[in-house]
Amino acid sequence: MTHWLIAPVILPAMLAPFIVLAARYHIGIQRVFSIAGVLILVAISGGLAWATSDGTILLYQLGNWAAPFGIVLVGDSLSTMMILLTSVLALFVLIYAISSGWDDRGWHFHALFQFQLMGILGAFLTGDLFNLFVFFEVLLIASYGLMIHAGGTVRLRAGVQYVLFNLIGSTLFLFALGSIYAETGTLNMADLANRVALISPEETVGIRVAAVLLLLVFAIKAALVPLHFWLPSSYAEAPAPVAALFAIMTKVGAYAIIRVYTLVFPPDLEVTAGLHNTWLLPAALVSLSIGMVGVLAAKRFDRLVAFSIIGSMGMVLVSIALFSPEGIAAALYYIVHSTFAGAALFLIVDLVRSGRADLALTPQAPVAGATITASLFFVAAIAMAGLPPLSGFLGKLLVLDAAFGTDTMVWIWAVVLGSSLISIVGFARAGSVLFWKAQSVTPPEDIAKAEPPGKMCYVAIGGLIMLLVLHTVFAGHVHRYTTSIAAQLFNPEPYISTVVDTPGKLSKPTEDQ
Repeated sequence: MTHWLIAPVILPAMLAPFIVLAARYHIGIQRVFSIAGVLILVAISGGLAWATSDGTILLYQLGNWAAPFGIVLVGDSLSTMMILLTSVLALFVLIYAISSGWDDRGWHFHALFQFQLMGILGAFLTGDLFNLFVFFEVLLIASYGLMIHAGGTVRLRAGVQYVLFNLIGSTLFLFALGSIYAETGTLNMADLANRVALISPEETVGIRVAAVLLLLVFAIKAALVPLHFWLPSSYAEAPAPVAALFAIMTKVGAYAIIRVYTLVFPPDLEVTAGLHNTWLLPAALVSLSIGMVGVLAAKRFDRLVAFSIIGSMGMVLVSIALFSPEGIAAALYYIVHSTFAGAALFLIVDLVRSGRADLALTPQAPVAGATITASLFFVAAIAMAGLPPLSGFLGKLLVLDAAFGTDTMVWIWAVVLGSSLISIVGFARAGSVLFWKAQSVTPPEDIAKAEPPGKMCYVAIGGLIMLLVLHTVFAGHVHRYTTSIAAQLFNPEPYISTVVDTPGKLSKPTEDQ
């Protein structure tokens, strides 16, 4: 049993109260410990991802209690890839927050940031559905605090809407957990996989209801249409570094769908047969369409980027809904791409905001550092729209290839290609208004005197752009990695046996005992 597996949860959980209690009034100390903590997280996550890249499954039994009675953390190639992605994203977001001064515009930014990381990383590592719910709640509390950071009536209103929608999801989650426990007597995912497979066809009503409720909960987290209404306002009104970190939040919902519906309710399970293609795929196609139409129709730059997140999640869920090894591999490749591209765009929104009266897509004064900002936007927009040669284009090719030969191929190809065209037009319109037509407008005196953003702001965004470039250059290696992850997901026996059969000092007593 490796103790490193619990470090990504324990480290931010210890840093957050330390920052509040020992460095509450010292922003410099907060920044040092927060950056140091995230750097350590990157190193630990990288080591865990390397350790599991060969198919090894790591297990940590809290209190040395064996499953299904004890709480377990499980590190396979999927969960370690997601915690590495989160840690790397958090590093660049934190650099931007410090350089731009966003962290000093309100109270407890760094403590809430660490709690947010704790919730996200815990959700990726937990092997228990109830603890997935607990980490979801940690996410909700911390993200609400971050969303209203620096105050403002509009931001507060958006935060309340965000909390209400997610509380609905939490309530449904509790109903689903109650139904599952009543039917099976366990909430450990590996043990649950064994027990659900033994349920007779005549006694499947309760577990079917639970499977549908879980899908609804994860769909809310993933902003799947028609459960997406909370996202545009919430992400658009949140502080820029917070919105950039939230680029990974919707991926928690996608991760939960992949985990639960390949391990507990796999596609070949008779109890929930047809759930993924009957409900998930059409909703994902509609999400992709609405997201990209929103990009075209948006009247504000921040809402344009928020709708692009909905569209990118639609693309991810279309690939997941195929529930094939090729589809899951393509979805994982696209998750990495869309996380970095979405985060970069939200940070670029903040650069644009620093030199304009507002974010309306109308000709205004040129933004501070317009040349560099426009260049960064150009690359990030190409990536998000899926134009060659960047990883968005390759990701969409993988999704189209995964759908080739399926019964829904025509629909998937039509929606993916059509939405890509719409998003290209939407991003081109926004770029021309922000960086081209703006040149003909005389800036007001107060904006003309505004200082350009700090150099480290550009470094943070440039780092995310560089990661997109590397994701493109090493696309073959990354796709082989995601293909191996998908193969492991569709062969869950090693995961189940590792969790269920590993003894602990406090294991279930045998008959001889």
